[in-house]
Amino acid sequence: MERFFPKKQEKEVISIRISTDLLATVDQKSASFDISRNEFINQCIVFALKHMEDKA
Repeated sequence: MERFFPKKQEKEVISIRISTDLLATVDQKSASFDISRNEFINQCIVFALKHMEDKA
C-alpha cells in the first residue's frame, strides 16, 4: 500500500481583476463542486497550463 505524506504547499497571495460576470461563474462552479473559489481558480490554472500548446 502506498504511504501518504501530507505536506504544506507553498502559496503566495496575489490580486487579480476579473469581470463581474466571470466572478459570478467562478463562484457558481466552485460552489457546485463544494470547493473554495481559490481552490477552483488554482485547479483551472493548472489545467490550462497543462493543456496549453507551447509556442514554437
